[in-house]
Parts: sequence; C-alpha cells; structure tokens
Amino acid sequence: MARFSCAVPGQELRGPIFARELEFRGPRIDPALMNARMPVLFIGHGSPMNAIEDNPWRRAWRRLAETQPRPRAVLCVSAHWETRDVAITASPHPETIHDFYGFPRELFAVAYPAPGDPELAQDIARRIGDAAIPVHLDPRRGLDHGAWSVLCAMYPDADVPVLQLGLAAHRPGTWHYGFAKRVAFLREKGVLVMGSGNIVHNLPLLGRYWNAPPPDWVPRFRDRVNALIAARDHAALCEWRSLGPDAALAVPTPEHYLPLLYALALQRDDDIVETFNDEVFATLSMTSLSIGWRA
Repeated sequence: MARFSCAVPGQELRGPIFARELEFRGPRIDPALMNARMPVLFIGHGSPMNAIEDNPWRRAWRRLAETQPRPRAVLCVSAHWETRDVAITASPHPETIHDFYGFPRELFAVAYPAPGDPELAQDIARRIGDAAIPVHLDPRRGLDHGAWSVLCAMYPDADVPVLQLGLAAHRPGTWHYGFAKRVAFLREKGVLVMGSGNIVHNLPLLGRYWNAPPPDWVPRFRDRVNALIAARDHAALCEWRSLGPDAALAVPTPEHYLPLLYALALQRDDDIVETFNDEVFATLSMTSLSIGWRA
C-alpha cells in the first residue's frame, strides 16, 4: 500500500512524507523565544480522521504551532498508551501506530516519521523516577494516534523529536497530578509537554448521537470542568468522580480524562490559561487548553 501523507485539501505540506511545499501563513517566531519557558498543552484529539480532514480543530492545532515557541522535543501523554508502570518511549525512530479500526484505508496509510530522542528519554527517566516509582524505557513502542494525529498538523515536517509517557490509568487522579509535577523542569529545557485525550469521551453512546444534538450532560459536564479550570480548582478536577452524575457518563473510563491533569499540574501562578476548540460533538468534547501562552 502506498504511504499517505497528512495533507488535506487546500493545504500543501512538506517534509519527509509530504510532496509539496508549505506556504507559511502564520507569524514567524522570534528566535529569542526558543529560550522561553515552554507552554503546556491539553489537546482534545477526537477522531483520528482529524489527521487527514480539513476542519477547524485541525486548523487550530496548526495555528498553535505557528505562534508558539518551536520546541526542542515533545513529550506527549496520550490516552492511547496505558501502562502498568511508568514508561517512556526510547526508540530513535518510533513507528506510526494505527491503533484503531473501521476507518478508511487512507488513514491506515498515514506515516508520521518524527524521530525519537533516546538520550532525552534516559535523562527524563533518571530525573523523574525513584525507588518508589521506577520509570522504564521502551525502545520498541511507537507513536499512537493520540500523538501523531495532532502533531502531523502542528509540525508537518515531522522534524521535532517526539517521546511518549505511558499512562498508568489504574492510578487515581491525585497520583497523576502529583507525578506530573516531576516533569515540570522540561518547560525550561525547550520541551513541549502535551496531554492528548478528551474531557468528555463516551464511545459506547457515540453512535446514538452521531446525527443528533449532544445530550444535555455533554455540554453541562464540559462547562463544569471549564469553570473549575478557570477557578484553578485542581483538587476538584482530580476527584472528577465526585462532580455529580454527569461525570459517570462523561468519563466512563479515565484514560481520556487523565491527560488533562498532566497539563494542569504544570500550570504556574503566572501562567495564563486559554481555552480553544471548545466544542462538543455527539458524546465527545474537543475542548483544548494552552497554558502559559496565548492560543
């Protein structure tokens, strides 16, 4: 099967997997910003089809990369890599994992050949692991669609190294929030930390509302979480199951919600928090956050 790029109609992409040149439409980044404290992102990634479709969500991801400092590397905490223990990808050339089914052949043909950075992975593992929480290096794990479906819009050249941090989803929210603070030093090292999931994510009920308005509990829970983010009530967000009956429907399993806590844990007192792609579709919310930089 021929390899397929992340190109979408009307947008010309370049790089190892793209045939044509990208016309730069965003503001150029001042080289001085390369030494700035990196922002933190939470991305509502939604369907993997966003990798190849031209839609407002994907365009917002592209604009974000055009206006923020260019990272040395990306550390992604994705809903789609659940691990028993803490692990970090350590492959120099991580493969593109197509961890889904029932989608068009074109999506399975997408390749996102961003390099890894084994040396950086080793340094992170050494600094965030200890006897109580050992951190393992995984030299064979590739990039799942929680990472590449977003990053192919943000960095279409696939020239920014990408690492993933495994999600020990069996642990409680407070554990994830506390552990996430161990990677805070990466913001000063030029590394973009990105959580990738969805605040509202109920796949079993998705088909019922595919061609219908979202049920009331979807925007209601989204609004509740947004209000707690604005109030910086991270303790309440770590205990999302206590947020009422809507929480059980919005977060039936925790893996898509937990990446939000990794982003919030890295918020500093002087960080602005901007919400974008703040929309709901069926039983998903696409709400995304830029922390420490205007979206």
